Amino acid sequence: MIDKLRRSTPRVGFFAVGHSAYWAQFPGLRERLCRHHAAMGERIGARGAEIVEFGLIDESTAAYDAVDRIAGARLDVLFVDMVTYATSSVFAPIVVNTRLPIVLIAVQPLAELDYTRASTEMQLENDNICSVPEFIGVAERLGNPVTDVVIGHFEDDPAVDEQLAEWIRIASALNGVRRARLGLMGHVLESMYDMHADPTAITATFGCHVPLLEVDDVIALRREVTDARVEAEKARILSLFDTPDPESDPVTRRLTAADLEASARTSVALHDLAEKYSLDGLAYYYEGLDGSEHRDVVGSFIVGNSLLIAAGVPMCGEADIKTCIAMLIMERMGIGGSFAEFHPFDFAGGFILLGHDGPHHVEIADGRPVLRSLVKYHGKPGHGASVEFTIKEGPITMLSISLTREGRFRFVVGEGESRRGPIPPTGNTNTRAFFEPDVRSFVKKWVMAGPTHHFALGIGHHARTIEKLARALGVECRVVD
Repeated sequence: MIDKLRRSTPRVGFFAVGHSAYWAQFPGLRERLCRHHAAMGERIGARGAEIVEFGLIDESTAAYDAVDRIAGARLDVLFVDMVTYATSSVFAPIVVNTRLPIVLIAVQPLAELDYTRASTEMQLENDNICSVPEFIGVAERLGNPVTDVVIGHFEDDPAVDEQLAEWIRIASALNGVRRARLGLMGHVLESMYDMHADPTAITATFGCHVPLLEVDDVIALRREVTDARVEAEKARILSLFDTPDPESDPVTRRLTAADLEASARTSVALHDLAEKYSLDGLAYYYEGLDGSEHRDVVGSFIVGNSLLIAAGVPMCGEADIKTCIAMLIMERMGIGGSFAEFHPFDFAGGFILLGHDGPHHVEIADGRPVLRSLVKYHGKPGHGASVEFTIKEGPITMLSISLTREGRFRFVVGEGESRRGPIPPTGNTNTRAFFEPDVRSFVKKWVMAGPTHHFALGIGHHARTIEKLARALGVECRVVD
């Protein structure tokens, strides 16, 4: 129900490799291989990628000719179609001159040879795996290892479709994060040492830019918002959220007219902020003086930011820009990406609550999310409307991005399961999360892997996909099994 403001269309480089000596020996072979290559290109493009085609490279001179074209194509991933055996001389010049993630596609036309009619030419037409070891070994020696290889056959092979779809999701995440403008507003919540990150280090690792913004930028836009836009936004908010009576928590109230008004006006201003500064995300935290406009405005961010997250612009509280990046990665992969941390265990039920106050990804809510007015934001100044829900039942993935003592980023990834059940009616998100072999063992392994205390929470099991993404970025990744 929420239109996307930001999407990623990955640009995928694609070329086939072959051995020119075969063409004169086997007339028609080259043409058949080119048809196979074109069909594979259509298969990849059908998954939402923009294909940049570099043709068939069958000699080292052609490889050198392709280097400059590849460099200028603004690619996210480079797919190499292993349509037959090829010497590594058609690959090495490209490996030396690119730092793109390289994926070899060894998908042969036939699931099995027709042994009653088998021939050398039939073998060559299905020799897609033959030079894969050579290519991978040479890339390793040249200092740019191959990131992955897709193996299978062309017809009726679901594993091939799954691997191609996975790499398009990875390419979408790479496209999103490398070209992102992630605003940083205010400062990290005082005393949270694990939250700090150097914007230059972020650019060095992920390629994105970090514009430094002020709360005043929102205030200026908010003052220009018309009453008509506020009324329309109030109607939109009420169409998306339930507003129940309070339950057991004395901090909560039924959504007040004043909190709805403030949230709607700020939501419009935040939308305008994202447009004005071309933001793909924002990490923010600011307290301001008691009774100041700054404090009142920042206290009304939560609803508008939750709507922006669902629109493809992750907004992250406590100025945790590392988790904002994790949320952006999940959003561009199409799996959500809500702001979360550990809440209390339920040792009797064998689960732990995962959630947080502040903005969340309402598109992955299990049912309609709830808005409550809070008379206080616990541990923070201010009051206002806050979002409450649990994420969809089923498999879940957690991604935390931390920093090592050497100043390098680290991914910590885990998988679990969300199950329905009561959650605290506190105006915060909470999800009942179950883990194998048991919740206590998993959480111990998780915290010992060195995450930050925040993480992005998405739907589905995608740990191995994120591990491949980390490899493409050159980032350490610890998967907590």
